[in-house]
Amino acid sequence: MSRVAVITGASRGIGAASALVLAEQGFRVVVNYRSSAEQADEVVQAATVAGGEAVAIRADVTASDDVAAMVQETEGRWGRVDVLVHNALIPFDVTSFADLSWEQLGGKLDRELRAAFLVTKAVVPGMLSRGYGRLVYLSTGLSRRPRPGMITLGTAKAALDQFVRFVALEMAPHGITANLVAPATVAETEANELLMAREVDQLGATNPMGRLVRPNEVAKTVAFLASEDSGFTTGHYLPVNGGLAMD
Repeated sequence: MSRVAVITGASRGIGAASALVLAEQGFRVVVNYRSSAEQADEVVQAATVAGGEAVAIRADVTASDDVAAMVQETEGRWGRVDVLVHNALIPFDVTSFADLSWEQLGGKLDRELRAAFLVTKAVVPGMLSRGYGRLVYLSTGLSRRPRPGMITLGTAKAALDQFVRFVALEMAPHGITANLVAPATVAETEANELLMAREVDQLGATNPMGRLVRPNEVAKTVAFLASEDSGFTTGHYLPVNGGLAMD
């Protein structure tokens, strides 16, 4: 039986890489996008070439009607959602605390948790009815290790981390896992556009492996947590950072 995965924000970066890895592993994949229709179609084509099945579905993951429609379309096409990979980038401002407004911080917190709440609420009932599900959320090392300018992103992702742990606790008896993947700064992603080139270069140079993590490397960790093999792994925060932060 081919498992069905919905990947939010899958038109580029980690989301696109995750769609391709899962398609190669035999998943049917929903490539969610908000505005990048052409890029989403390219991911669908690449997934098809890789031997998988994929479809692009537009939805703003902060809008409840959009999320509900996406899940309904997926269930109408393939019957269910077995895996959610919540990767969509919710916009944020790079700023110091001194210059921070509540609208910047509170707005990011609201949108971050609203999106996670909506997509989780939409897929969990079906997972409960089947006694199986995999929930995977993209976090960041910044939720534990602050870096100048990243207070809005780091704070919002820290809230996401704890939200996911509560979901994991409640869903554990029902065959549903919930986990976080926390990469360090990822090469060739949209979020890097908010940083100066020298900052990106420095982040790579200071990593023990001497470079930034690549989207495909994060995607392979996502794929493990999306697989049946990860059934006893839940409530965990998995860093993918090349040894940058060692517990």
